[in-house]
Amino acid sequence: MTIKPVRKAVFPVAGLGTRFLPATKAMPKEMLTVLDKPLIQYAVEEALEAGIEQIIFVTGRNKSALEDHFDISYELEDTMRRRGKSLAVVESIRMKPGSPVYVRQQEPLGLGHAVWCAREIVGDEPFAVLLPDELMAGKPGFMKQMVEAYQTVGGNVVGALEVAPSETHKYGIISPGKIDGRLTEVKALVEKPAQGSAPSNLMIPGRYILQPEVMRILETQEAGAGGEIQLTDAMLQLIGRQPFHGFTFAGERYDCGDKAGFIQANLALALAHADIGPSVRAFATELLAK
Repeated sequence: MTIKPVRKAVFPVAGLGTRFLPATKAMPKEMLTVLDKPLIQYAVEEALEAGIEQIIFVTGRNKSALEDHFDISYELEDTMRRRGKSLAVVESIRMKPGSPVYVRQQEPLGLGHAVWCAREIVGDEPFAVLLPDELMAGKPGFMKQMVEAYQTVGGNVVGALEVAPSETHKYGIISPGKIDGRLTEVKALVEKPAQGSAPSNLMIPGRYILQPEVMRILETQEAGAGGEIQLTDAMLQLIGRQPFHGFTFAGERYDCGDKAGFIQANLALALAHADIGPSVRAFATELLAK
């Protein structure tokens, strides 16, 4: 079996971020910062660590700040240079010409539609999908872990994460087949199963490696749950036709599309930060003691 390398990654970033209004009225939700980096940068760095060569952003209107973030800022860099300051921080987020690529999703028709909008750039290659709302903290990063698993089994690999049985009704859940360590054969995907009916406690936390055939399925995919074109519906059609596995994450997940999860991510990463961790821990301890 020839396993093609995963060289491209799709980032669906066209959402309006309504759960964070008014902060996201004029600023993309992906530019909300956890410590000193926007969410989108964590996801891009995760992809680059995994060997991804081309970043594909599926954007919407009012996303220019996101595009500017990964571009050269001549005025800023010139000022820092003249003041003798290191450019390492801004140079670290600069990508080579030709990457990233920006594709417009003109209507909010769902995650499946957003991924399909990148079809011409993806071409006939396997590709990754990363949802920036999900901050996955681990070493190595989650996508690197997934790529290493993919290089063994090929086909399609979705991220998996164990959650409490009481939480399974909130997520897309894997119906498991054979389990081999952190690899789980996927027999089916169940979207938000009723309480007590989930086939496992493995949810899918916004990381995917998919074969290009999913684009052809999405081409004619009808709207599903919520009146949107769902990526899960298209993936279901690949199960049984191609290898399909879940890979369980070794690390911490923070749902930064939720206000509580966003605050938790900031606190957890601040506590682990070498420079500010001690003072943040002291403040948190004092605050919780009141």
